Amino acid sequence: MSLLTQIDCYLRRTGISPSTFGRQAVNDPRLVHDLRRGRSPGPRMRARVEAALRAPPPGEKPNGDTRPGMAN
Repeated sequence: MSLLTQIDCYLRRTGISPSTFGRQAVNDPRLVHDLRRGRSPGPRMRARVEAALRAPPPGEKPNGDTRPGMAN
């Protein structure tokens, strides 16, 4: 699965906007737009994006529970 496909799935699943994802992942709000237009990320940027895709979305605990005070 391509990096852009992975990002698109993440965006649909989380409801995060493309610009917010790019800003959070690599401090570049145009990242997703540029990837869609053919930009090829280097190995360091790809690693940072992949790490952001593996991390829980903002506001979600690692166990997937979004309710405050409901830790395992």
